Amino acid sequence: MTLPTFNPPTEPTIGLENKPEIKLLKADFGDGYTQSSPDGLNHIRKVINLTWDVLYQDDCAEILNFFNERAGYLPFYYQLPDETQPTKYTCEEWSDKYIQADYRSVAATFRQSFTLEI
Repeated sequence: MTLPTFNPPTEPTIGLENKPEIKLLKADFGDGYTQSSPDGLNHIRKVINLTWDVLYQDDCAEILNFFNERAGYLPFYYQLPDETQPTKYTCEEWSDKYIQADYRSVAATFRQSFTLEI
């Protein structure tokens, strides 16, 4: 089964944050000396925080439904505006906020997925 691509109804708000997670194996020795090495082949994981500041109810529901369907552990593809190819992610954390009568905002954290599924 092919993984779905997340195509939100509108682009995320400008200012998305990319904060990679880096997994290292470290050994601390005396006199402040440390030795580090990567923990696995994919020791640098892209983590991006996206927000949609003002969404209509229907657009918000479309985004939230996609996240709920993926249930926090099923991967999907998403292409950042400045990238040429999509990257595989999971989304374990998201929230929505009521702004006023017909408007809401959504925030989500995407973590790069290294699963073998394509």
